[in-house]
Amino acid sequence: MAQKILVIEDEANIADLLQLYLEKEGFEVQTAGDGVRGVELFRSDRPDLVLLDIMLPVMDGWSVLKKIREDAKTPVILLTAKGEVEDKVTGLEQGADDYITKPFSTKEVVARIHAVLRRYGLEEENTEKKLTFDKLVINLDAYELTVDGKRVDTPPKELELLYRLASAPNRVFTRNQLLDEVWGFDYFGDSRTVDVHIKRLREKLEGVSDQWNLKTVWGVGYKFEVTA
Repeated sequence: MAQKILVIEDEANIADLLQLYLEKEGFEVQTAGDGVRGVELFRSDRPDLVLLDIMLPVMDGWSVLKKIREDAKTPVILLTAKGEVEDKVTGLEQGADDYITKPFSTKEVVARIHAVLRRYGLEEENTEKKLTFDKLVINLDAYELTVDGKRVDTPPKELELLYRLASAPNRVFTRNQLLDEVWGFDYFGDSRTVDVHIKRLREKLEGVSDQWNLKTVWGVGYKFEVTA
């Protein structure tokens, strides 16, 4: 069963992007644009974790946190544009479990969520990120690529790109999807970045096996094709 996350954030673009990215990660997500609505959704749906902005209309984040802590120990991660130490200390003293300062990357948010859920025993720690194919092992936990029994030095983004493609065999990804999922929505680089990384991966993987292949789908993007 998918874990529930409640995002209480009044900036619609941030809320929408968080919802999109977290749903891709397998979470069930609800959003609220003000503090009062956030408290209502919290009490009716009982999420597993709350992402809570401090600067909210109607009822600010401090008041929302106080309402949550009146009857629940649900993990809360604060989202704040303020970087002052006293704000962070205040949040932790009032019962927040962690804080993230804007602007943030979606990868940071996901990592913090997993860390807090593990701390509460709401998530298994032994979710291994390792994929194995004929003569190929992609180990994202150790950031190691093994090709035909030999470890091959691979930059982190190349390995993350290969892992993302190989984790969904035969699925076609557009360049923009790969930029979003591997580099994060806050990346402002050129989509040709993906092409360059694919080219480097092919140099490492060419001719290794006839059971899989990094394939270009012309006019669309790329896929990790498995034929056996």
